[in-house]
Formats: sequence, structure tokens, C-alpha cells
Amino acid sequence: MGSIDTSKKLDLFNGFYNTINGKSTTTEKTRHSINPATGKPNPEVPVSTQKDVDEAVAAAKEAFKTWSKVPWEERKKAILAFSDALEAHAEDFAKMLTKEQGKPIQFATGEVQTGVTWLRELSKIELKEEVVEEDDQKQVIVRYTPLGVTVGIVPWNFPVHLACGKIAPSLLTGNPIIIKPSPFTPYCDLKLGELGQQFFPPGVLQVLSGDDHLGPWLTAHPGPDKVSFTGSTFTGKKVMESCAKTLKRVTLELGGKDPAIVCKDVNIEEVAPKIATLAFLNSGQICLAIKRIYVHEDIHEKFRDAMVKFTKTLKVGEGNEEGVFLGPIQNSMQYEKVKTFFSDIEKENWTVAVGGKNEDKPGYFITPTIIDKPADDSRIATEEPFGPIVPLMTWSDEDDVVSRANNTKMGLGASVWSSNLDEAARIARQLDAGSVWVNTHLELDAHAPFGGHKESGVGYEWGVGGLRAFCNAQTLYLKK
Repeated sequence: MGSIDTSKKLDLFNGFYNTINGKSTTTEKTRHSINPATGKPNPEVPVSTQKDVDEAVAAAKEAFKTWSKVPWEERKKAILAFSDALEAHAEDFAKMLTKEQGKPIQFATGEVQTGVTWLRELSKIELKEEVVEEDDQKQVIVRYTPLGVTVGIVPWNFPVHLACGKIAPSLLTGNPIIIKPSPFTPYCDLKLGELGQQFFPPGVLQVLSGDDHLGPWLTAHPGPDKVSFTGSTFTGKKVMESCAKTLKRVTLELGGKDPAIVCKDVNIEEVAPKIATLAFLNSGQICLAIKRIYVHEDIHEKFRDAMVKFTKTLKVGEGNEEGVFLGPIQNSMQYEKVKTFFSDIEKENWTVAVGGKNEDKPGYFITPTIIDKPADDSRIATEEPFGPIVPLMTWSDEDDVVSRANNTKMGLGASVWSSNLDEAARIARQLDAGSVWVNTHLELDAHAPFGGHKESGVGYEWGVGGLRAFCNAQTLYLKK
């Protein structure tokens, strides 16, 4: 394992290394991912070994001894300095993000800025000791103490934002973190690790790139005390099973099948484009994107036509092209999965309102598609495609649509669209999801808890509760 000097200004496009114990390190074996818009290879990155994992965990355990004792304000100051440095490099991070993830440059720029915002906003939260009872005889104090070493497993759809959303609460509460990016999008996260060495002591922020062995090695390792995982429900179950063997704490943010319920009094011209946007954003590769649309039957045809008209204006292409809204699907595995929904169109006799056919060109491009009135038990209405294809269904009875919206193993997000706020709030409160919006969708707040009900997750991130999830609660009973 060789060392590399990281003191100069970060070069975002060359030299991708693991960060272990404050040093940039290489591995004997390397691999690369693919630019999903062109099919061309991206640069080589390390393939971590079990030895790299052992060294990173040992370094984090050593760092915990001192980092956990650094005053809260000092830890906060380091995170804020790190956020400033990320902001200073934002343009290059965005370019790299488009190259590795495929998203259009405007959205890549937005994601990096959201990462900066999350680092700053989460740093505003503080876990103070609480006196829960006090009288002449005794004082009872509740305090939150750091857990130890944590692992943040980051998915390929939002590698910068979701890494920052794990780094800030872990480091703020006194826990060194090892970030494991997806093998499909390792580049920006490796550079976040490199950048962090200017602000954090060795072992506090480490990043390991690897193949499919790396996740299981980290979750099964006896050293870490917590795993924060964002990804699919299928993989989340494996992570939980692996963590159970050493009773690691675990937070799982998993898949979704978010319903949007559209009431009959909405302004169709205004709402239809918003719903199409929120279904097709990031090419549908968002756990919280709208994935099922229930439109009141009285306005179904007008609403569908307005959505179709808007969807036809959405440009698909390479992320640096002018005016592109949908970049490619991020990787070939996901691309092939999304295409199975297209091959079902003929088989299942679905009615295509718009889209339905994909151009034959390089890159993993999918045409935004709306399936009109498929059966409630069809694949498109029950499974998560994680691509830009959505079902549009109708409803007439409120109790019935609530029951249909809740009839899923998922429960991440949901939204209600109505000009009558009483009606909207009444429906919203009956929906079984971790985040429910009225007249919007996908808006997040670093100060509010984020997580899923049912198979969309375990625990939650962000907000005060998200910080507490990186801590042990301790009750002190002080007898006078």
C-alpha cells in the first residue's frame, strides 16, 4: 500500500485513492466504472482487500479515543470548514458527478450544493444533556454518548448528498466514519475523503472503494458499531442480517413506491407538469420519486393529456448537452431491469399514453413513459422500476384510494394534491409513509427525520433523532 501526497489543491479528475488513516493509499488490483451516457470507461479506482478494511477499522477505533472527546463546538467547526472546501470545489465535483452518475449538469450542481447545505444545517443541531427530573433527593439526567466507529454505505443515485448526510451526523456526535461508495459511482466520494483530510484527524473520515465483497466485509466486521445504509430493500435485508451477528446498530433507508393522489379540484395546467417532473427527475432513479399516480376519474383524461404534453418537452441526453432533463440510467444492470418493464407493455397489453419505445443509441437512455390505467396488481403498479416509467390510475372514492395507496410493502413517501387544504390534510394523515407532502413531493429538510415505514426502512436519518441514532442514550441517576 503506497502513500500519496494530498496537500495540493484537489484534482477531481485524476488520481483516485482510498483514504485510510489520513493517507491516500493504492491497491494492487484496480477497477473502473462506466460513463453511463457514453459507455466509455471512467478512471481506475482501488479494489479494497480485507486487509484494507482491517486497517481502516483499526485506524477509526484509534481515532475514536480522541475524536469522541473533542468538544462539540470544535467538531462542528471542522465540519463547517469541510463544507466550505466542498463548496469551493463545487463546480469540479458537479462535472465529475455528471461523468460518473450521468445526471444533467444542472442537477449535479444542485446535488453538490445540497451536500454542502446538509453539512451546514445538520451542524446546527445540538444534543444537549436533559434534566428529566430533579427534587431534594435526586437528579436524573439523560445524555447522548458516541457509539464508536460507523460505516456509511452510499448508493449510486445521489453519491455526494447522501455521503454528506451520513458524514455530518456521525462526525458531529463524535463517531469516526468509513464511507463505502457504490462500485458504480466511487469517484466523488473518494475525493470527499481526500478533501476531508485537511480538516479531520487521521482515521476520522475514511473512504474505501471496492467490489461486491467490500460491503459484506464491513457489515460483518466486529469493529464497527453502526451501519447507516441507503439502497434497495433487497440489499437492506442482507445488511441487517449481517449486522445482527455482532448486534451493530443499523439504520436502513430503502426503496419506495410513492403514490401521488390527485384530487378533482386541482389546477390541471399547473399540477400535471409538476407531477411529471417529480416522477421523471433523475430519470426516475430516486427512492422518493412519484411512482404511482392516482388521478380523480372526473379529470383523468384532461390530466393525462396535460402530463403527456409536458412529458414530450423533456429532453433525454448526455448530461452536458443544452436543456437535457433526463440523463441515462446509471448502470447496465439497472438499465436491463428498467427495460423489462418495456418488454411487458405488449405482453400485458398496457396502454401507453406517452413514450413506450427507446431509441437505439450508445448509453443507457430510457424514454420517459406513462402507462395509462394498468391493473392495480400489474408489475408497473406494484414494483419499483427505478427508471422513468410510471402508471397513471384513476379513483373516485376517498377511502378506496387511501386503501390502494397504502396497499404496498413500501412506505417511504406519498403526496396529496388538492386546492382544498382540509381535504388534502385529511387524506395525507391516513397515508402510511415516512414523508407525506401536500401539493409538492420530494422536498426534504435536514432538520426533519427522514426514513420509511414498513419495508422502506428501519430507523431514520437527519434531524435531532437522526443524530441520536449515532449515539447511546445514557441516564444518570444522581442521588444527593
